[in-house]
Amino acid sequence: MSLNFELIHGNDEKARTAVLLFHGLTGSPFELKKYGQFLYKQGFDVYADCLPGHGDNFAEIYTVKYTDWLDFAYSKFEQLHSNYENVFVSGICLGAVLALAVGIKYSDVVTGLVPLSTTLFLDGWRLPWYKFLIPIGLTTIIRFYYNYPECEPHGIKNLKVRNAIKKLLSIGDVGMNDFPMTGIYELLKLSKYVRANLDKVTAPTLLIHSQEDDLTSVKSAYCAYNGISSKDKDLIILKDSYHMVLYDNEKEFVYKKVLEFINNHIAVETEEKQGEAVCI
Repeated sequence: MSLNFELIHGNDEKARTAVLLFHGLTGSPFELKKYGQFLYKQGFDVYADCLPGHGDNFAEIYTVKYTDWLDFAYSKFEQLHSNYENVFVSGICLGAVLALAVGIKYSDVVTGLVPLSTTLFLDGWRLPWYKFLIPIGLTTIIRFYYNYPECEPHGIKNLKVRNAIKKLLSIGDVGMNDFPMTGIYELLKLSKYVRANLDKVTAPTLLIHSQEDDLTSVKSAYCAYNGISSKDKDLIILKDSYHMVLYDNEKEFVYKKVLEFINNHIAVETEEKQGEAVCI
């Protein structure tokens, strides 16, 4: 299966609401497939594109810059904003950081943000004992030659699902099976930029993060929650999942909470616009 594709559900002119999804580092739109299908069945148009540096040409991950991800995310949001009354932005891992970046630039027009497993720090429990040396390696030429291997538990606590993902990774059907240090370097630069500008996020925001996230601890979630200026914000901490919350033990709960958030804020948007029309 090609990884260099777009996951698009809908594009029905009658739909008023679109959801823009961003996948994680070294992943692909495939990891958003069930999430996107769920949202589409609720009546929303869903879009998820392969991020720059990802897809079939894995070598591109070594040249992509975090600014390429930002420009890509901004462009996709602007396209949807010009065609839909409501646009929500969600993502996982790197995609969650990009969702917050969209909120930094477009808080006055984005309807809502749903960052999942937000990766503002790489401090999860499965990272190697020598993780304190990673920042040193990232600032040297070493980052162009070293890949951190994808390993157990692959971000998934549920053993059955984990084994299925391992098989897909082995044949390259869901994404890369390791993390190039160059990609990690750019992710951390993006995360630094977002952390420095979190106060510019004023849009309604729902953050979901696992207490046992193996890649990025709850420090990232609390940093985002405490840093944004949104008056309407919520943070849900999961108790029985790892990093890939869209496929783990609490996925149905995650889907339910995301749907509630979207429906609640569509209603708020509609009421506000009706009120403005009456005042005029």
